[in-house]
Amino acid sequence: MDRKKEFTKIKEAVLGKEYELSFSFISSEKMKKLNLTYRNINSPTDILSFPLSKKEGEMFICLAEARKEAEKFDRPYENFLRFLFIHGLVHLKGYDHGSTMERIEAKFRKQFGI
Repeated sequence: MDRKKEFTKIKEAVLGKEYELSFSFISSEKMKKLNLTYRNINSPTDILSFPLSKKEGEMFICLAEARKEAEKFDRPYENFLRFLFIHGLVHLKGYDHGSTMERIEAKFRKQFGI
């Protein structure tokens, strides 16, 4: 299955078909600017997600940073991209880091073999 189709299936499972998601892969430079603007952190990160409303949000993944993080966690790159995507979706669902968020992520990771 191609990445777009798989990501769409994951998005629909986590947020529903009606949720409007804007999703982009961006450069480290662009990610650094977003991270500085919205989190006051002057370095790139692997993922940022922003809820715009209950039914709409946007997500950015920096492939270069994701690749570095995948290596750190000793995970295959494509698998780690899907892991990040689920993580961002669960944030868009309204959850913050913690045990509840981890349980929800684990459920979807299991569902999609991630």
